[in-house]
Amino acid sequence: MADITFRKEDFIKDGERYKVEVDQGAGKGVDHIVQREDENGEYEVIQAEILRSTDERVFVAWSEPFNGKVVSDEYKKL
Repeated sequence: MADITFRKEDFIKDGERYKVEVDQGAGKGVDHIVQREDENGEYEVIQAEILRSTDERVFVAWSEPFNGKVVSDEYKKL
């Protein structure tokens, strides 16, 4: 799976939080890592909630919109 990038403009309000759909290529059973872009253009790992809807759509949820990306750790060899 390639990195899935998103912009803060992509988020939609969902109750008390915001969410963005990221299901383009997000694999089932794969650990996803969410990274937020800081003001220097560097990425930091955050513990954002990953939601999967009943129709298999995948979302990242957070308290506020942000520029970021989802990466997968499926490349790891155990």
